[in-house]
Amino acid sequence: MTGTGDTSLTLAGEPTVEHLDHEVLNGHRFADGQGFPQSYRRFVENVGWGRAFGLWLIYPPVLDGYADGWQGRAANLTARFRSVYQDGQREGYDWMVEPDGSWDLCSGLEVFGWSENGDGLLWQPAARSPDGELPVWESRGIDSLHLLGPDLDTALAVLRTRTRASLGPRTHDVEPLPAVRL
Repeated sequence: MTGTGDTSLTLAGEPTVEHLDHEVLNGHRFADGQGFPQSYRRFVENVGWGRAFGLWLIYPPVLDGYADGWQGRAANLTARFRSVYQDGQREGYDWMVEPDGSWDLCSGLEVFGWSENGDGLLWQPAARSPDGELPVWESRGIDSLHLLGPDLDTALAVLRTRTRASLGPRTHDVEPLPAVRL
C-alpha cells in the first residue's frame, strides 16, 4: 500500500521513479509563486509513473531525455485544451463548460493527467487553498467541465469509485509503467 493523503493506492509491482526530476518537483512554481500541491507530490514520490485505475496517466516531472512528463506532455495537452476551448467559446458552444465550469475558468486550467479515453485532469492554480492544494477538474472528451474535488486525493477517490462502479473491482489501483526515453 502506498499512502497518498486520505487515499491509499495499491500498486501492481514497484513504482517507476528512477526518471523523476526531483528538482522540478520541488522547484516548479505556478503563476501564484507556489509549487505543486502536496497531494500531487505524494502521488509522484510514492507512485511515480503509472496507469491509475486502468485508465489515467498522471504526468510526473521527468529528467531530460524521458517521455511522458509534466514538462512536455502535460504542457502540450494544456495548449491543446486551451485551443479547443477558445474555439468553442468563439463558436458559442456553451455546453463545453457545463456542468460546473465557465469560460473564464478555461484559460487558467493546466493539464496534469490524461485518460486513455481522451479525458483530461486539470488543476486550477488561481483557486489554490490556504493549505496549498489545487482544485481538480475533469474535462470529459474535451467538451465538458466537472469539478472532481479540492485536491488530487479527493479526485482520485472519485475516479476509483467511478471505475469500480463501471468496470468492477481491480486487484490494484496503479500499474507502474516503464520509463521511456525520447
